[in-house]
Amino acid sequence: MVDASQYRILIVDDEYPVRELISQIVQREGYPCDSAEDVDSALELLDANDYSLLISDINMPGKTGIDLLNSLAHYPKPLAILMATAESDRKVAIHTMELGAYGYLIKPFDRNELLINVANALHRLELEKNNLRYSEELEEMVRERTEKLRQAEQEIRDSRAETIFRLAKAAEFRDNETAQHTVRMGEYCAVVARSLVLEGDFCERIRQASPLHDVGKIGIPDHILLKPGKLTAEEFEIIKQHPDIGFRILDGSRSEFLIMGANIAYTHHEKWDGSGYPRGLVGEEIPLEGRIAAVCDVFDALTSDRVYKAAMSPEKAVEILREGRGTHFDPLCLDAFIRSIADILALKLKFADG
Repeated sequence: MVDASQYRILIVDDEYPVRELISQIVQREGYPCDSAEDVDSALELLDANDYSLLISDINMPGKTGIDLLNSLAHYPKPLAILMATAESDRKVAIHTMELGAYGYLIKPFDRNELLINVANALHRLELEKNNLRYSEELEEMVRERTEKLRQAEQEIRDSRAETIFRLAKAAEFRDNETAQHTVRMGEYCAVVARSLVLEGDFCERIRQASPLHDVGKIGIPDHILLKPGKLTAEEFEIIKQHPDIGFRILDGSRSEFLIMGANIAYTHHEKWDGSGYPRGLVGEEIPLEGRIAAVCDVFDALTSDRVYKAAMSPEKAVEILREGRGTHFDPLCLDAFIRSIADILALKLKFADG
């Protein structure tokens, strides 16, 4: 059984007898109600109280019931509306429905017809409120699941980045380089990629993949890899195998990050003029990520302390890089690196060897 007392009704009509008649009918059914003689009074009551149903005359002096409907176009509370008139006009009835009315009553009222229209309007209001609650709950559920999905994707990205970093770090445990070199390589390469105005996805991939450039050193014997002095020609030929070893470690993955890592490992010692290793690739035969990594790797090697050498000043290192423009390095990649030297030096300081 519906509890009529929970539905407050506002009656708007310029004729006092009509307001009283409607009030008496709905109050006998248990509906609390208020009344207003014009549109402005009705709007004041609507602002001050919560009503479930509005019953309004259409033809009133001054502002009409149509004006009231228009004023309620963006009313923030759920409200059922019934319009009443002494004239049966199909066009007016349709117009009021288009403006949001739930029903259309013809004066003089039949008591049962009025109560049926009131009950139907309130039932429709409850259906719309339930539908709104359901929509809001559904939206909240979608938001929660979207957030959980976002968190899960972030965890996957973080896990992938950590896995790549630890794989790169494994190679450094067998080398004279530090973990910071690995971090710097990723950051430098991303800066250069952005300077080349490459897509954001590429910049992020190269940031995560380039630390794998020397993973192939895992396969180089310690007595060569850790030798503090100059390598013999035979030893250098063995060192030159690490790009191929790195490629074989990473090749065959379905991960776009490891695919790029494999390309960088294989080609970061290639040179623009074809004099690099292991395959002697020339120019754009070298993948772009390999050309970017080549510049960044040489700069970081020149400006970092190692057992067998002292760090060079950034100015001197850039001078040496310039000498390799068009021979060792892709001119566009080198120019992008030099354009970004301020950012590179800031990263060098941020990720300095401890």
